[in-house]
Amino acid sequence: MALITTAWQEIRRLEPSQKSAVVASFLGWMLDAFDFFIMILILDNVAADFHTTVKAVAYGVTLTLAMRPVGAFIFGFLADRYGRRPVLMLDVLLFSALELASGFAPDLETLLLLRLLFGIAMGGEWGIGSSLAMESIPASARGIVSGLLQEGYAVGFLVATIVYWALFAAVGWRGMFIVGAIPAFLVLFIRAKVPESPAWAASDRHSIKDMVSSIVRNWKMFLYIVILMSCFNAFSHGTQDLYKVFLAKQLKFDTAGISLLLIVANIGAIAGGLSFGALSEQIGRRRAILLSSLLAVLVVPLWAYSTSPAMLGLGVFLMQFMVQGAWGVVPVHLNELSPPEVRGTFPGFTYQLGNFVISLAAPLQAGLAESHGNNYALALASTAAVVALAVAAAVFFGPERKGVAMHDRQT
Repeated sequence: MALITTAWQEIRRLEPSQKSAVVASFLGWMLDAFDFFIMILILDNVAADFHTTVKAVAYGVTLTLAMRPVGAFIFGFLADRYGRRPVLMLDVLLFSALELASGFAPDLETLLLLRLLFGIAMGGEWGIGSSLAMESIPASARGIVSGLLQEGYAVGFLVATIVYWALFAAVGWRGMFIVGAIPAFLVLFIRAKVPESPAWAASDRHSIKDMVSSIVRNWKMFLYIVILMSCFNAFSHGTQDLYKVFLAKQLKFDTAGISLLLIVANIGAIAGGLSFGALSEQIGRRRAILLSSLLAVLVVPLWAYSTSPAMLGLGVFLMQFMVQGAWGVVPVHLNELSPPEVRGTFPGFTYQLGNFVISLAAPLQAGLAESHGNNYALALASTAAVVALAVAAAVFFGPERKGVAMHDRQT
């Protein structure tokens, strides 16, 4: 309780302009995730409509993940060159338009192309939003704000689940994509309320040559973070992307039952991200990640092999509490590790390269399950245990720069 009280006091002490930056960054990632998870929730419905397999449609997830590094680099460079605020607005408009277009795809091939383009836009948001927030707030607030920002992802999944529960029967999978155009309205809030990052405003405008040179000079850190984020992305996507299919195809849950369990999972994710983000201010970034990832291993049997709704509910709550608990530390950890002159590019680009490395996770998991008689529990459990240990190992041997100054006023 004391931890939460202290964290809440840090949030309350933020200036209005700092709060606006945090809100915009949170909403940007939340709405980006909302659009991404719409695709996750309708994989089997799209497969049925286009008369193909879940594995074939899951390549839409692969293409989105694979193209996110491209977007992270393009939009990150633009943000380092022209500012966080205008580029964030452009990015939000782009991913909203592509989500809307996905609802009108006439065939699977067109849908896959649109998800590829959506991946470029999605890849740009996280790095810009996290750098805008972390550069705008005092160092003492970074841990709790990191957990808050990252759990925009879980809130986006939660909102997508609620929309799926409430509207899918009426609007179908195409209508779900059309609803996904709503994030475009966030641009109005950013334009009216969000100031530019003070760190960017005080920095020199680097050319792309300067930015590439900075990444080359820091190649060891760059390579380490890509490895770390590959493990992290396998951790989240390996425990989320096919869980709805597992509930529907293997356990035969209906839409209401699936939605309820996914809502419980995302409540656990939000609680975990906020808790471990705040805890990282007390025990350090690495220790917080290490603790949550190791605890996740212990939850795997309950999460994947329970059969009653009550035990499954407990399992999904605890699993996502630990998975997103580890993830809640990521925004602040990556921004603290990044070279300041490329903070708009470096965190997002390394994060999304990790997504590229594991972009085949969904079809591979689906293929493993289908090759074992649609045993999704086996595919999910084996993935979760391995990648949780991989996250723990990667962070155990890695560095930490907790509290590093991000601009002159924090020095």
